Amino acid sequence: MVRFKGFLLALVLVFSTLLTVPAAAVRTAAWVVSTTRLDDRLVELVVRSPAVGHDVGVRLLLPPDYDRHPGRRWPTLYLLHGCCDGDTGFRSWTDKTDVEELSAHTNVLIVMPEGGPGGFYSDWLSGPRWETFHLTELRRIVEHEYRSGPRRAVAGLSMGGFGALSYAGRHPGFFRAVASFSGVAHPTYQGARSTRLVLDIVRGTGADPLGLWGDPVANADVWAAHNPFDLARRLRGTKVFISAGNGEAGPFDAPGSGVDGLEQLLGEQSVAVADQLRRYGIPVRTDFYGPGHHAWPYWERELHRSFPMLVWAVAH
Repeated sequence: MVRFKGFLLALVLVFSTLLTVPAAAVRTAAWVVSTTRLDDRLVELVVRSPAVGHDVGVRLLLPPDYDRHPGRRWPTLYLLHGCCDGDTGFRSWTDKTDVEELSAHTNVLIVMPEGGPGGFYSDWLSGPRWETFHLTELRRIVEHEYRSGPRRAVAGLSMGGFGALSYAGRHPGFFRAVASFSGVAHPTYQGARSTRLVLDIVRGTGADPLGLWGDPVANADVWAAHNPFDLARRLRGTKVFISAGNGEAGPFDAPGSGVDGLEQLLGEQSVAVADQLRRYGIPVRTDFYGPGHHAWPYWERELHRSFPMLVWAVAH
């Protein structure tokens, strides 16, 4: 009888434990739903992300010697896309540039994640948590399943240029090098002129623009906590490359196509951040190339120009 009572007590304890474990504890990490190898190096993943709240696409470019060295951990370059490509922005680097050819002889793992059409590489006040997805969930996946090592660099264009600079500033030492091409480098530059751009991009995706960082005035501290201009001093020790055009028609634009006001604004923001870095005595390499619109041919060219610096930073 005593033995039977002991068995009942143990059973009750087991069921009590099961009932009191929160559902989130069952699976709090992201996991890969599907993997497609598109060619010898290009892999496309679908990742189920608790942080974002839905499946997220990611493309990887494996190092050329990846299969020959199954025990090696690889330096890693994250490439971040810009806004407004729906949920397929993660494909834009391989679809619209020659990054696969450029990296064909470079033993670096390249990670190209989705960041949402207007996600701004942030954990929203009310909405998706892209920063958690990229720097925690996805990082763990590429470390555990694709042997990504601790030496990392990050680069991005437009919204992705913001993401690259913001991530590097918010997490000093996480990335050894950062590059921004026509980035939204200073979202509060000249007040409403720049904050309106961010709010309009988010609104254009159908989301609540105040769900991102809140009101630019009432939540100025939240905006500053993500703004590369305000984070500039935290980039000390990180190699930095910043480039942008001035919005005038350039060599890749149709003759007589006029001034691109978006690139003009982002060029001014980029200059402001570079100047701020220099005020803190932080070295920054810039390519303010003058005429040029907000377009892929310029970003592909700037990837080529910054690539040696990015690779050197993670390879040494």
